[in-house]
Amino acid sequence: MTHRRRRLRAWLLAGVVLAVALALYRADRTGVSEPPAAPPLPPSAAPSAAPSATPSGTPSATGTPGPPTASGTADPPATTGAPSPAACASPGACGYPDARTTGPRIALKRHDTGNMSVKTDGMVISGWDINGSLDVYANDVTVVDSRITSTNWWGINLRPGFSGLKVLHTTITAVPGKGPDNGGVNYAVSNMGGSSIEVGWCDISVFGNALSMGQGNLHDNYVHDLVAFRNQGGEWQHTDAVISGGGNKGRLTVRHNTLLNATPVDKGATAAVGLFADTGVVSSVVVDGNWLAGGAYALYGGGPGATGIQVTDNVFSTEYHPGSGAYGPVTAWNEGGAGNVWRGNRMTDGRPVTPGPAS
Repeated sequence: MTHRRRRLRAWLLAGVVLAVALALYRADRTGVSEPPAAPPLPPSAAPSAAPSATPSGTPSATGTPGPPTASGTADPPATTGAPSPAACASPGACGYPDARTTGPRIALKRHDTGNMSVKTDGMVISGWDINGSLDVYANDVTVVDSRITSTNWWGINLRPGFSGLKVLHTTITAVPGKGPDNGGVNYAVSNMGGSSIEVGWCDISVFGNALSMGQGNLHDNYVHDLVAFRNQGGEWQHTDAVISGGGNKGRLTVRHNTLLNATPVDKGATAAVGLFADTGVVSSVVVDGNWLAGGAYALYGGGPGATGIQVTDNVFSTEYHPGSGAYGPVTAWNEGGAGNVWRGNRMTDGRPVTPGPAS
C-alpha cells in the first residue's frame, strides 16, 4: 500500500508540473512571440491603381485614379487634375491622354474632300476619314469621331466672325514634306474666330504649331510627334504643342492634356505650351493638370505684362531633357502679375518647379 501511495503522489506531482509548463508556454506565445504588425506604407511607396482607358464622354476632373485603399478600391480622384508625382513614369501609365484614349471611337468612311469649306451652320461631321482639310465659315459646327489628313496650312480652321466650333474624338495629322509652307504644315486646329472653341480627346501629330488660339477649351488631347521644317523664309519654323499670341478677349483653358514637343532646339523647338505677347498682352489663361515635355522651355508664361495666368498641378516630364525643356521647365513667368497663380507644379520625380523672374 505504501508503495502504491508513493507512485500516486509521483504521478500527481508530474501532472501539476506539466500543467504549469503548458500555462507558461501559452502565456509566452500570446504575449511575446507574435511578431508586431508591419507599419503601413508611406503614400509615396503605396502601389498605384492600375490605369484603364477612360471611356469617351464628359471629361473627369482628373482622369487619374488615386492609390488603392485597404479594401482594394481606388480613392475618388482629386480635383486638381494631377496624379501623384511618384506614379508618373509615362503619360498613359499615369492617367494622361495617349493613343488609347484619344481619336475616333467608330469605324470611318473615306471622304476625299480636298480643302473643303464648311458653310452650313450646325453641320455635324461624324465618322469621316478626310483626305484634306476643313475651312469653317459657319457657326456651331461639330467634327466628331473622324480623321483628318491634311496637306494644307491647317487641319481645321475657324474663320473670323464665326463661333461654336467643336472638335472631339478626332485624329488630326498631315503628310510630312507635303505641306504648303515649304513642305511643312502649320496648325492642326486654328481659331481665328471671336469666341471660344472646344477641342477634346483628339490625337494630334505632325503640325508645327498644333493648337493655335487665344481662347478655347483644350482638354484631354494627345499632341505628339511634331515635325520640324524650314518655312518659306528658309528658317526653321517654331514648334509648339499649344501656342497663343496674346491679345485674346476670352479665356484659354488647357486642362489634362499630354503635350509633347521632341523637336531639337536647333530645328525650331519652342514650347509644349507657348504663351507669347506677339499680338497683345497675354491674359486669362488656365494651364492645369497637364503632362508637359520638350521645347526650349516646356512653358512660356506670357511675359512681364501677363495677368490672370493660372498654372497649377502640371507634371513637367524629363523624357526629352533633364529640365523638361532644353533650357528648363519654365520662362517668362510674371510672378507679380494681377491674378497670376503658380501652384503644385512638379517634375516627374516629385521635385517642385519654381519659375524664375520674367525677363
